[in-house]
Amino acid sequence: MNSLGAANYQFGLDLFKELRKTNEGNIFFSPASILTAIGMLHLGARASTARQLGQVFHTEKDTESSRINAGEKEVKKIKNLFPDGSLSSATKLVLVNTVYFKGQWDTEFKKENTKEEEFWLNKGTSKSVLMMKQHHSFKFTFLEDLQAKILGIPYKGKDLSMFVLLPNDIDGLEKIIDKVTPEKLIEWTSPRHLEEKNVNLSLPRFEVEDTYDLAAALAALGMADVFSEQAADFSAMSARSGLHAQSFLHSSWMVVTEGGTEAAAATGMGLASTSAGGFENVHCNHPFLFFVRHNETDSILFFGRFSSP
Repeated sequence: MNSLGAANYQFGLDLFKELRKTNEGNIFFSPASILTAIGMLHLGARASTARQLGQVFHTEKDTESSRINAGEKEVKKIKNLFPDGSLSSATKLVLVNTVYFKGQWDTEFKKENTKEEEFWLNKGTSKSVLMMKQHHSFKFTFLEDLQAKILGIPYKGKDLSMFVLLPNDIDGLEKIIDKVTPEKLIEWTSPRHLEEKNVNLSLPRFEVEDTYDLAAALAALGMADVFSEQAADFSAMSARSGLHAQSFLHSSWMVVTEGGTEAAAATGMGLASTSAGGFENVHCNHPFLFFVRHNETDSILFFGRFSSP
């Protein structure tokens, strides 16, 4: 695990836990996109501002991030990044970073196997979803201490994977989130910890989209000077400008279907699945964590909680 990958896990999980304090439903963002934007600020920062930014951003460049395709056509996926009122006559500088990802599953889900099923928000409330299904071999582990499962679903080429952390209990996710640390997440998803298992996988077809002003969350994570008119020091960017960040806006979008995943960022009971002999069941019909990782660099491109269809 390189230092950039470790910082990516740390930042992604820390930010998720901060956003979780004020967001009850789905949460979705791109740690890679946000860290790149922070890195752009870091280049122009000095003194305590630079030190605070350095706490969450390592200066090593992730050369592998160039494998993520970006372009004008794909980046229009993010609309209205700057809503009315977010920019004013006092705005001196706008920094924008975008990331786009479109991945095809290594083994696609067959559309004829997708059936309508209940997704349980909690033990008393459910919503109907289209549940995709396949029986295949996946990287898998069972976390005895947490009573949860982790599954890695590879994309074509196997450079990238989506990992799902699914608790056994319908209401189990919120009970275990505080026990999840970056170090444990790295360990659980490492090649030496995951085993190749035959799996009955049920995964909802879903779409998530979120927009955040991350100023308060990032300040809480140690970047308060960046947003302070008095304390911010961006003299390496402009010696006499008095620059400070007014806001830190981030938008992200993802669609997961039978064929794969498309994502962008700027900054009653249903039918039960019966296990075939020797197959593990991973039935994602209640809240779960998920993230898309570049396997070689351990960089988390997208991170989220799916809890409300």
